[in-house]
Amino acid sequence: MFIEPNISGERRGWIEVICGSMFSGKTEELIRRLKRARIANLKTEIFKPAIDTRYHETNVVSHDANIIPSTPVENSQTILLLAQEVEVIGIDEAQFFDAEIIHVCEILALRGIRVIVAGLDMDFKGKPFGPMPQLLAIADFITKLHAICVKCGNIASISYRKQMQEGLVVLGEKDMYEPRCRKCYHDKI
Repeated sequence: MFIEPNISGERRGWIEVICGSMFSGKTEELIRRLKRARIANLKTEIFKPAIDTRYHETNVVSHDANIIPSTPVENSQTILLLAQEVEVIGIDEAQFFDAEIIHVCEILALRGIRVIVAGLDMDFKGKPFGPMPQLLAIADFITKLHAICVKCGNIASISYRKQMQEGLVVLGEKDMYEPRCRKCYHDKI
């Protein structure tokens, strides 16, 4: 990724979005970018929705068990209150946040903060998920990751829910979801 040099000395912020299906490595990439920012001695903070307690109450944990401490928040406005004197902010599972997350990311970027957002771009029905379409639209950089289809081995972009349960948001892991390509998702094999 090429970043234009800023000759004015003024800190410029931007928004990066990492998206894809479940098991594509979104959180892994978010953690990698935040660790690199820390190596560069930048002040970082990571936030996640309080409802995401799959692996840990407070830490962000990837499927590969990489861990980074985070702050769980009930709503996106809280991020603005807690993001003081930070140069890089990570936001995991953005699809679970309220619609204000879009405005929050814009404000942070305008403050000169690098904002790295990770989330599912589609729900288990293959439809755009929560605020992610709008975040993708305002992003300065987008990384779309793919998993491997468990049925045929092609690239997977949809999170197939194996157990039918009510509600759009049902937290789960490999017991509940699996990555599928478009054909295997629609064939329901």
